[in-house]
Amino acid sequence: MTSPTLPDGLVAVVKRDCHTCVLIAPILAELADSGADLAVYTQDDPAFPSQVPGVIDDTDLDVSYHHDIETVPSLLRVKNGSETGRIVGWSRDQWREFTGVEDLAADAETDFSPGCGSLSVDPSMTALLAVRFGGSSLASRRVELAMLEDEMEAMFDRDWSDGLPLVPPTQRRVMAMLDGTEREPSDIVATVPPDLTEASVEKVAINAVMAGARPEYFPVILTALEAVCTDEFNMHGLLATTYFSGPVVVVNGPIAKAIGMNSGGNCLGQGNRANMTIGRALQLVVRNIGGGRPGGVDRSAFGSPGKLSFCFAEDEDGSPWEPLSVERGLAPGTSAVTVFAGHGPSAIVDQLSRQPESLVASMASVMVKTGNPKLLRGFDASLVIGPEHSRIFREAGWDKARVKAELGEHLTLNTDAMLRGVDGIDEGLPAALAGQRLPKFGKGMPLIIHAGGGAGMFSAIIEGWVGGPMGSIPVTREVRP
Repeated sequence: MTSPTLPDGLVAVVKRDCHTCVLIAPILAELADSGADLAVYTQDDPAFPSQVPGVIDDTDLDVSYHHDIETVPSLLRVKNGSETGRIVGWSRDQWREFTGVEDLAADAETDFSPGCGSLSVDPSMTALLAVRFGGSSLASRRVELAMLEDEMEAMFDRDWSDGLPLVPPTQRRVMAMLDGTEREPSDIVATVPPDLTEASVEKVAINAVMAGARPEYFPVILTALEAVCTDEFNMHGLLATTYFSGPVVVVNGPIAKAIGMNSGGNCLGQGNRANMTIGRALQLVVRNIGGGRPGGVDRSAFGSPGKLSFCFAEDEDGSPWEPLSVERGLAPGTSAVTVFAGHGPSAIVDQLSRQPESLVASMASVMVKTGNPKLLRGFDASLVIGPEHSRIFREAGWDKARVKAELGEHLTLNTDAMLRGVDGIDEGLPAALAGQRLPKFGKGMPLIIHAGGGAGMFSAIIEGWVGGPMGSIPVTREVRP
């Protein structure tokens, strides 16, 4: 769209909702009375300032947007339609020099007052104005709906949804989402399985909008997508398995608090927008960009609610241990995402143990049932330890390594009780493995995460898919803007 031409002379841009603009309203009238060529544009009230005749309505912000007004009041000097100088805010000496009126504002109540932010750079307006005035640089194909077509139903009809209503990804909303990252819209984030389609930042932003995410969540969504699209995580295999699991996202570091993630009560459930929409956005990208739809490559026999969204933050402040991200090699204070394949959760209830030996044995007794009590070195699991249980370990001086070591002892099992057909259960190990002691879980498992509500002597197992190179390996990535 063509930029509106400013008249020659002095041009002021003001708004009523600005103390400094109200302060200088009489001074603008004084300028007009002095015979200066003055045009005044107002952003929010066509009748302001009432002292100046012929005020020009800029409530659509056309002039402010195209002439990069960032602060009001702004006073511009224009010659032959081009700006030759600009000052912002109010300074008596500066305005006298700029206008050439030596006795300007002799009765002004103050010599200086800073300005206010222009409406044209208000964060709630920037995306709208970019769309309104043709500044949209989105490369994605536009989908035009018929006049009587319901936009919510239209997205269901086009098979974009995970089964729940979606937020319509308008240009304004997508551009606002893109403001949440420093990455370029055309940058490729990852090649998304199963169709191995390149996902640009812009394409991910569209799905993040549909998921209901806010722009400040976007860096976490991008990082989670990078992590699940690695060979180690094996997103394609996780989709193709008939097992229950999907990607679980754990967030560490300052960004978790900054965007209001939940690491406390109900952190594995509903009720927190960041938790729910980050995980949902990731799943929508896999579905809509990668082609990972149920009944297609997604062959899960049952699935789980976590395949809609499974994302939470670790409670670092209340934890007796180093954060998961630090344990996995990142520096303290780093914002990070860890992804692992899981579903659930399953409950660990122990309201009587007051010694760590008893508590860890109790946890192991539940964890050994993951998948089937007679299956070893197959399915993985992660352990989310709640605050009341972690207190037992803290008071006993047990670090995370000690907890893992003790769990490992309890979860290394005698195969004689695991053989096929023993105890009337046909599932189990072949007879050739009799007389051995084997671990329930593979190397490095379980991950231990501290989270949950402060009341209730509970912890949770997030049961997982097959671990290691034959399945999925957890991946941790630093979040970058």
